[in-house]
Amino acid sequence: MYSEIVNDHFQNPRNYGIIEHPDAIGEVSNPNLGDSITLYLKIDNEIITDIKYEIFGCPAAIATSSMLTEIVKGKSLEFALNVTKEMVAEAVGGLPERKMECSNIGVGALHNAIKEYREKQKDKK
Repeated sequence: MYSEIVNDHFQNPRNYGIIEHPDAIGEVSNPNLGDSITLYLKIDNEIITDIKYEIFGCPAAIATSSMLTEIVKGKSLEFALNVTKEMVAEAVGGLPERKMECSNIGVGALHNAIKEYREKQKDKK
């Protein structure tokens, strides 16, 4: 059902955990399906220097969140804002259609975190 990449990221999730004193936090939950994620960012000069997450969800949710962190770590906020669910699904070798929306929730959390960060930056000016 899942690709080898999905299985690898599920069994060996990258960047899992909490960042103490993050610059931004993004959250997404899908109460109908039970998946939820909290994503933490450290940002320096518009670059994501660290990213971690806590997640409750199926193997695909864990794998796509893990892959997402690998895709955006070390990249600019602009790059991260252009990452889509489809890009993450492709990076893990594809997902069954019925898993695309429910399990690929990390992108929404990432975008929410960046939005929060930018709002905080506006308030500092």
